[in-house]
Amino acid sequence: MDELFSAIAQALHAGEALALATVVHVEGSTPRSVGAQMAVWASGRTLGTVGGGTLEARTIRDSLAALAEGVSTLQAYSLHSEEPGALGVCGGRAQVFIHVLQPPETVLIAGAGHVAQPLAQAATAAGFGVLVVDDRPELLTPERFPTARTQVVCFAELRAALHFDQRTHAIIVTRSHAHDQEVLQQLLGEPLAYLGVMGSRAKVRHMFQRLREAGYPEEQLARVHAPIGLDIGAETPAEIAVSIVAELLQHRRGASGLPLSQVARTARGEEGTAP
Repeated sequence: MDELFSAIAQALHAGEALALATVVHVEGSTPRSVGAQMAVWASGRTLGTVGGGTLEARTIRDSLAALAEGVSTLQAYSLHSEEPGALGVCGGRAQVFIHVLQPPETVLIAGAGHVAQPLAQAATAAGFGVLVVDDRPELLTPERFPTARTQVVCFAELRAALHFDQRTHAIIVTRSHAHDQEVLQQLLGEPLAYLGVMGSRAKVRHMFQRLREAGYPEEQLARVHAPIGLDIGAETPAEIAVSIVAELLQHRRGASGLPLSQVARTARGEEGTAP
């Protein structure tokens, strides 16, 4: 059991989804009793058992289907040989709950400089999994990023080196405008949940102009949050990190980003009045 839960924890920490199949109800004779568990990875790898044979093969099949859909499910299996679709001759029935376990949504931080450090900590505290990438291995140390995964990546090869999906929030905070644009060009067409670039208004304006001249369509550029973060007057790296994570949460939840006192006054029909 310790091996199973340790493997599950390692998978989730590495950003892998998996399914945990648990026998939750049995009637009559079945290969395993209530509580038997098996983990199933999208690759087909398994750990543990719910009984072996055809029952286990069907559970693996249904677990892979649940993983593909991202939805947990309760499955009922018959082991009565005389019943249509029976999976064995034990004479019993089993219900297996297939729980799809998703890792936390990932914040990908491109760049391991001064802002990246408090940003990784703030994003972790907000419940995200964090991956920091840079081409300078000396910056990607456990001392600088104790709560994040790190990976040495050449910025020009970012798209080839990493996997992106709709649970990825990408934040570009590299050490130069050239690297920022290099990363942004690779991410514009990816199915990201969020894409943001740190920089001044002038920097962003010039970057977008170069991208337009290179032929990138307006609908792709419109997805980019730049300059990044909410307007809270942030100046220090820690303050900037707070403003960025606040915008991530605002975007994910579809919230207004307004002060809650103002939201409350609006809800009461008291716009423009003092608190």
